[in-house]
Amino acid sequence: MAEENIKTNAASAAEETEQTEEDIHILKKIRMEKLENLKEQGKNPFEITKFDYDIKNSEIRAQYAALEEKLTAECGTDEEALKAALESSRINVKIAGRIMTWRNMGKANFIDVRDSTDRMQVYIRMNDIGEEQFKEFKTWDIGDIVGVEGFVFKTRTGEVTVHAQKITLLTKSLLPLPEKWHGLKDQDTRYRQRYVDLIVNPEVADTFRKRSKIIASIRRYLDDKGFIEVETPMLVANAGGAAARPFETHYNALNEDVKLRISLELYLKRLIVGGLDRVYEIGRVFRNEGVDTRHNPEFTLMELYQAYTDYYGMMDLTENMFRYLASEVCGTTTIPYGEHEIDLGKPFERLTMIEAVKKYSGVDFAAVKDTAEAKSLAKAHNIEFEDRHERGDILNLFFEEYVEKHLIQPTFIMDHPVDISPLTKRKPDAPDYVERFELFINGWEMCNAYSELNDPVDQRERFIAQEELLKKGDEEANRIDEDFLRALEIGMPPTGGIGYGIDRLVMLLTNSPAIRDVLLFPTMKSLD
Repeated sequence: MAEENIKTNAASAAEETEQTEEDIHILKKIRMEKLENLKEQGKNPFEITKFDYDIKNSEIRAQYAALEEKLTAECGTDEEALKAALESSRINVKIAGRIMTWRNMGKANFIDVRDSTDRMQVYIRMNDIGEEQFKEFKTWDIGDIVGVEGFVFKTRTGEVTVHAQKITLLTKSLLPLPEKWHGLKDQDTRYRQRYVDLIVNPEVADTFRKRSKIIASIRRYLDDKGFIEVETPMLVANAGGAAARPFETHYNALNEDVKLRISLELYLKRLIVGGLDRVYEIGRVFRNEGVDTRHNPEFTLMELYQAYTDYYGMMDLTENMFRYLASEVCGTTTIPYGEHEIDLGKPFERLTMIEAVKKYSGVDFAAVKDTAEAKSLAKAHNIEFEDRHERGDILNLFFEEYVEKHLIQPTFIMDHPVDISPLTKRKPDAPDYVERFELFINGWEMCNAYSELNDPVDQRERFIAQEELLKKGDEEANRIDEDFLRALEIGMPPTGGIGYGIDRLVMLLTNSPAIRDVLLFPTMKSLD
């Protein structure tokens, strides 16, 4: 079956069945033969090194609309005068992109050419480009990349179109795209072949353009607040700053085992010690954990630290930044996510963890005296726990079980137990709790913030406690970091710090159901 037949009879044949592996093999063979024929004629498209297009497709419609509006105002209701004015004021363009659809009408054809911004209909007629060029053009395929020179006009059906006067094959596509009636629907294939996903599903490209805009807007917001962006090591001897299992590797030049960072925290705090009062970093971190709709082993984290403020300062910064991002990226502070409307415009609710657990479970941990009583409550509520868990751990398990799912609208959960917060400053009036908050939206943790612990004696004691947990089998516990302790002994001012999961933020602002939808190349199990 020739590919020309597939191209012209797609509506009757391809609409019923998707391409099989055998079909693809045959089509590739046909396209390879076409490429060889071009090479024999001295027309190898892969020898072309550049094509100087002068406009993007998205700009053409706007320019034509502006011209039409101007000439309509001049010509009034005289349609013949308007037609003549449009013809004499032609917009000449050079565009480049991939052929996505093809309508064969004999000596005149319509193709859709998609560039990085939009699609554009192109009208190709033998009388305009010449019989020899038209004959060659008819051998090209959907998926080929072309350059088009011509002028803009509007068809009788009102479609803004480029009337081709010259067309050039820039790249020969040797594999067919998925049938346009089916698209690329299989999720696994979409993630593995993101390059195809971006071509055939334009909304996917829009998501990643938004991701870029979100990160650029974050930088602009923080830069305007006097923060500076820095870079810190990814390969570290001691992966600390979070509760997670690290990936391990070997540094050949130093003959040392090292780890991939799980956090940005400990190096950024060193910079606060060094006098850089407002710092942030946006970078990849790596956690050897499971994969699900909200977790990927490597993900983008942003952490920022500001001297001479506390976790309340971080709350204000976060609330204002989320509101700013929604306005910049979505054009509104009320955004859809799934079945919910998230209102980022009104003040975010603030609850302590004890208040939240009492509100949604009825259990008042303020009245729970010790770990034994907390474990008895857990058993009574069928909450599983481990022997090593303390009272604060049990409180957190109640929170995860009863509270998180209710936190759809933006809510700050404050004042966590010290047992689950080894790097956070204690509350002076309640030393079993720390000055920490997490922001929850749509039931997700969106960020984690502290009044940072700057007491080196207290910090050492907590590291020692973490080492004990390691000995008991907790692979996510922190190890003692002597150089970090040395930095604290030099002296770190009172500091507020916060970490944001950028991927989860992008999910929220793009209404994406899974983290893989906002990662260009998510972690996938090998097919071998």
